[in-house]
This record gives sequence, structure tokens and C-alpha cells, in this order.
Amino acid sequence: MEDSVLVYIGTYTEPILFGTGKILESKGEGIYVYRLNQSSGELVFCHKITGVINPSYLAFGPNKRFLYAVNELKETDGSPGGSVSAFSVNSKTGTLEFLNKQLTHGSDPCHVTVNSAGKYIFVANFMSGSVCVLPVMENGSLGEASDFIQHHGSSIDPNRQRGPHAHSILFDDENSIAFVPDLGLDKVIAYKFDSQYGKLRLSDASSVTMEPGAGPRHITFHPNREYAYLINELDSSIAVFSYDISVGKLKQIQTISTLPEEVIGESTCADLHVSPSGNYVYGSNRGT
Repeated sequence: MEDSVLVYIGTYTEPILFGTGKILESKGEGIYVYRLNQSSGELVFCHKITGVINPSYLAFGPNKRFLYAVNELKETDGSPGGSVSAFSVNSKTGTLEFLNKQLTHGSDPCHVTVNSAGKYIFVANFMSGSVCVLPVMENGSLGEASDFIQHHGSSIDPNRQRGPHAHSILFDDENSIAFVPDLGLDKVIAYKFDSQYGKLRLSDASSVTMEPGAGPRHITFHPNREYAYLINELDSSIAVFSYDISVGKLKQIQTISTLPEEVIGESTCADLHVSPSGNYVYGSNRGT
């Protein structure tokens, strides 16, 4: 099927206490694999990979040979914090072979990304508000963490911002600066990355502070890399930035609500994407 691609879907396999205080009663059984017909939009179930706990977010390495899944947990095999699992990918069948897993040293890891060289993965631990770096071995498995950074502070929402909550990680084109939206701090914290040693170093000049109570969640670049967009979970808004690639600097130029004026009731935002053409930005609302 030349016009088809394999689609991998992560799930929650065990109940999890969210930052909202609500408990999600999980219904998933692992990582599901479907084949998508790109002409008709039809999804056909292929198989599922069981035995992996709460694989809520997935990321491929640059060559698509390896897949990494966070295990969104508060405890792993008796040790505090969550973990991340590594798999090799059968490109023909889509099946996954488990390689290994490593601790992320923070609770409820919710996002994982791989640098363009495929040599390191980066994990955002949501509940504890921290960032972890792990090296990728030649066979795709993961080594122990090469760096770990704990965020500190709070913001104005007494329920959602009593502490830091790192939510995602985005790299610039050079893979030299990592931007980490922290919902609990109302900041996008920037780090310079040392690829030789797998270390992150705070870059105050590239970090940005949002409006109190905004709740930064996900950030993404425009295809021309001259602009970036940040979706804020708590106040249901999208912030627009110009981006100076020469110095890695974001400058906020607009903030717009994700909700029509006539909407009544509570709502929070989730994911954010820019169309390949660069003509549209898509953001998702929850609760309306």
C-alpha cells in the first residue's frame, strides 16, 4: 500500500492522578498500531504492543528505526518517578521490540523528544517539574541520564501552579537551544545544549515569561523558523513570537484567545501544530 503509513498511538494503561486533581480511569492496553490510508483517511488496526505502562507520549528517532515512549508514572519498579522505554521498529510490519527503559528521575513524564542527531532524548517530567537528558546507544537503547534539572517556583493559580510543571521540549533548527514551557511557572525556559557531554545550561537571555496564570503547555515553530507559537493551557490563548535565530531569542508580538467570545464555561488548551504550508495554526480546546 504505497499510499499508506503506519500510525502509533499511546495510551494510559493504569489510572493516573492529573494536575487538575482528577483521576483518569485508564482504558488503554499499550501502544496501538494502525495503518492510515492517506487518500481515504481510513484507519485499519494492525496490532498492539502490551506490557508497557502508561505510554502516553511517543517520539521516533530521526531515522524511524527506534521509538521512545514515556511511562507516565509516579513510581517505577519501587523507585520514585517515571521512566522512558526504548523500542526498535520493524519498518515493514510496524511491530516493536522492547530494548530497555531508564528512570527519568521525576514524576509523570509527559513528553519526549529526540535531537536531530538521534544521540540524546529529552524528557519533561510534568508533576515534579523537571527535565531529564538520556543518551541513546548505538542499538537504540537508552543509557542512564546524562543530565537532570529541577525547576523551582510557582505562579498565581492555587490549584494548578503551586509548583513547576514542565510540559514539553522543543529544539531550534541547530539543536543548540531547547525551549521548555513550564505550566506551573508561566515561563518558557531556554537551555543551551552541550551535545558532547549531554548537558543543559540555562539561557536566561532566551527564556520568556508569560502573563500570570497563562499556563504554557506546547510550543512549535513556523516552517520558515522566523516565528514560534505557544499554546497556553490555563487561559486558553496562543502567543505568537518572532524568532531571531542568530541569538536564539523569542520576542512576543501577539496573544490571541483560542475561544470565540460567545463561549461560556470552563475550557483549557492542549496541543498545537502549524500546517506544512505555514498558513494555519491549529490548537485544541478541552472542556467547551
